[in-house]
Amino acid sequence: MHTENHYINRSGWLRAAVLGANDGILSTTSLAIGVAAASATREPILLAALAGLVAGALSMAAGEYVSVSSQADVEDADLKREKSALQTMPDQELEELADIYIQRGLNRALAHQVAVELTAHNALEPHARDELGINETTRANPLTAALASAASFIIGGLLPLLIAILAPIKDMVFYQYGFSILFLAFSGILAAKAGGSNILKAVLRICIWGTFAMAASALVGYFFGVQSA
Repeated sequence: MHTENHYINRSGWLRAAVLGANDGILSTTSLAIGVAAASATREPILLAALAGLVAGALSMAAGEYVSVSSQADVEDADLKREKSALQTMPDQELEELADIYIQRGLNRALAHQVAVELTAHNALEPHARDELGINETTRANPLTAALASAASFIIGGLLPLLIAILAPIKDMVFYQYGFSILFLAFSGILAAKAGGSNILKAVLRICIWGTFAMAASALVGYFFGVQSA
């Protein structure tokens, strides 16, 4: 029997994890590059990278939790209204479900039969899935998203922090940029493989935008460093 691999069930945590890791790498590296372009000593670079790592992880977790909680609140409110409608006007809701299946290509008799049988099994489930677009696979989970974002940001941000500790101070900007591009490319490959998408497109997308972000940070650091010197 042929079994297809589907990746949509990973979409929630995958989005949060990829966003967190890429942001951890990119924002921490950009901070380190900006300070390195303006400083000839290691201590300010380490402080900037560490502060960015801590603040970024907490910010990502809080932002993701609030965002996904808002989505979950909307979903819960919609489900509550749908449940109430099923109790007060079941016939209208049945016809509404049948109309959805008609729009998807079933004839009226078959659409009505499918709606009746699905409603008899679990009235709320088909309405949540087919009318509202809500199912257990894609339901918002605020805590999971927040933890995934924070953990992945820390993992991503530790990499440029290690470079700030180990790389020669003279060429810190180039070391930070070179290794961050490798890290970002690796992150893009992992995300593409986990999501079943095009690897080259994922890698090019993150590396190109990452280069712009780090170049802008280096220019800011260099300009203000020179101005203040």
